[in-house]
Amino acid sequence: MDKKTNLDDYLADLGISDSNDEAEELALSPSGPPHAPPAALSPLELRPPQPPLDVVRDFLEGLVAFIDPDLKVKVNELEDAVEAEIVGSSASKLIGREGRSLHALETLALTVLSKDSGRADLRVHVDAAGYRKRHTERLVKQAESLATQVMKSGEPLEMEPLTSADRRIIHMTVKAMEGLTTESVGEGANRHVVIRPG
Repeated sequence: MDKKTNLDDYLADLGISDSNDEAEELALSPSGPPHAPPAALSPLELRPPQPPLDVVRDFLEGLVAFIDPDLKVKVNELEDAVEAEIVGSSASKLIGREGRSLHALETLALTVLSKDSGRADLRVHVDAAGYRKRHTERLVKQAESLATQVMKSGEPLEMEPLTSADRRIIHMTVKAMEGLTTESVGEGANRHVVIRPG
């Protein structure tokens, strides 16, 4: 399988180019745009689906090569997700404030995965410099502590707004504890978890 080594390959596959030559030629042409051949298929539509692991690895390797050629990508396929970890001395630069850059990378990787492998059922997790692992450990400890409070008090407890990925960690942690339930409430950026006795 051909490996993509730069972002231009991905942009070209997605029909995006930094060149406006074609648009300028069409605008200057007195006859207007030429007629496209009927039922023409793009190279992307002709290419068979690729394995999810390869799609995510190739995309992230191509992307991080622009940032720092010394960064490495490790990829692992689970039953319902593809996990990737970016390692190297400058990997922490990819985290962003509160992990926002990592979340953006996940969104891009998921989009490419769906397009190139046809697997819209898989999730993508991207970590850099161990940030996600540490963040998950903190959330698990927080969920366990709050769940213990709810068990002692018998009163429901509302958490602060969280991302969907973080809410999932809370739900899974509390689910493993007896006598408690969780529910996500609120809309948009205000959506949060309520832990209830139950």
